[in-house]
Amino acid sequence: MSSSLYHRVHEEVARRSESLWSVACALHADPETAFAEHRATALLTGELERAGFTIRRNVAGLPTAFTAASGRGRPTVALLLEYDALPGLGHACGHNLIAAAGLGAALVVDAVRQGTAGSVLAVGTPAEEGGGGKALEVRAGIFDDVDAALMFHPGVYDWARAPLTAQEQYTVGFRGRAAHPTGNPTQGIDALAALIELFNVLSALGRRLPEGSHVQGIITHGGTVTNIVPEYAEGRFGLRALTTDALDTLAERLRTSAQGVAQATATSVEVERASIRYEHFRDSQVLSGRFAGHLDRAGITLTPPEPGVHLGSSDIGNVSGRVPAIHPFVAIMGSDGSDHTPEFARAAASERGRHVLMTVVEALACTALDVLRDADLRDQAWKGHDAGAAR
Repeated sequence: MSSSLYHRVHEEVARRSESLWSVACALHADPETAFAEHRATALLTGELERAGFTIRRNVAGLPTAFTAASGRGRPTVALLLEYDALPGLGHACGHNLIAAAGLGAALVVDAVRQGTAGSVLAVGTPAEEGGGGKALEVRAGIFDDVDAALMFHPGVYDWARAPLTAQEQYTVGFRGRAAHPTGNPTQGIDALAALIELFNVLSALGRRLPEGSHVQGIITHGGTVTNIVPEYAEGRFGLRALTTDALDTLAERLRTSAQGVAQATATSVEVERASIRYEHFRDSQVLSGRFAGHLDRAGITLTPPEPGVHLGSSDIGNVSGRVPAIHPFVAIMGSDGSDHTPEFARAAASERGRHVLMTVVEALACTALDVLRDADLRDQAWKGHDAGAAR
């Protein structure tokens, strides 16, 4: 793509910098949690509608999800907007910056594209912090006609890709038989004892799990009073693994362990998935490399993530299983910090956060234009994506 078009992107970002920062700050000052982001959705769709984008609300059956489209037909590049906050901590994951970055990139591309074929699609994705808005949107077909999905995440590292694992949660409920613990103890079947034994089995199993796999559980119901043998006990277990296939294996081991404990303790057991599955993230190396190159011009150099470091899970993994996608991290505070903290929430409205936002908007917009204008780039991205899916 010509350097003159990149220069126009730079000028357009500078022209919009105040309004984009105002959006980021407005979201930061008014945090809304998963599936309740009504004011955030109204703010973002209002900005896009005024720019001439065609808005679809309530997509995927979600009241706070939306798409905003400009242009027609393929190729289509999607800019992803997250805007849910954390209960009690506000925007301590920086989703206000993610939303403003996706918004800004979509507006800038629309303003400078000058007859470039294809479509720009801003996708409002609620409830990343546990509700899985993107996973539900993938299931509803929102990304079926998309050629690339682009977003960034603020963090404490400058990393070209996100080492994000697969995760899901399960409830395990044991059912026994109530009895008086001293009057007729032999008639009781202790469901809580069965659940505790499952924790013991999983603890032993954990020492033999592959890298990146683990199970973390809590007791959500353990009985009602101490003078009744618990007839029902329930736990909730969070499972993580490096890949979605490894997560399937881990979930099967949880089921097998629970069934073995039930047989040993004369209880019955039910194992049920209790959350949306977040798939592992599949990075589009060709697109993340292009984004990193654009960001490097602004003085921010992205590196590969440190080996063996995993930063949790996100529903961007589900999108990356459908289309070529990027999810780089760009630091808004030092590496001695952490997201999901009050300090990170403050950083999401700081001067450093503002600088990162503007540089990322420019890099995202340039990458989106590359996708729209470069058929060879799209072909390379899809070949890399399909090769990864085949492995």
